Amino acid sequence: MGDDIKDEVIHILDRAMEPLETKEIEDEIKNTIKKESVTRTKVFYRLNLLRGEGKIKGKFTGPGKGVWIWWRSDVFKIKK
Repeated sequence: MGDDIKDEVIHILDRAMEPLETKEIEDEIKNTIKKESVTRTKVFYRLNLLRGEGKIKGKFTGPGKGVWIWWRSDVFKIKK
């Protein structure tokens, strides 16, 4: 069985023209999947799994609690 949240994260970042914050990704997933069980913690967990697999990149920005931004790992590669 597939993971709806992971699949949707990849789909969202494929469409994005810029890095997205965790909150932006979470909101889009909640609008698409329509499950009450989708939480910020679950989305953040999936984002970190995908980062560990090398499919996406993430960066912590800002002071204090800060914000994570996410993008596809191959988005900035120059195509020849």
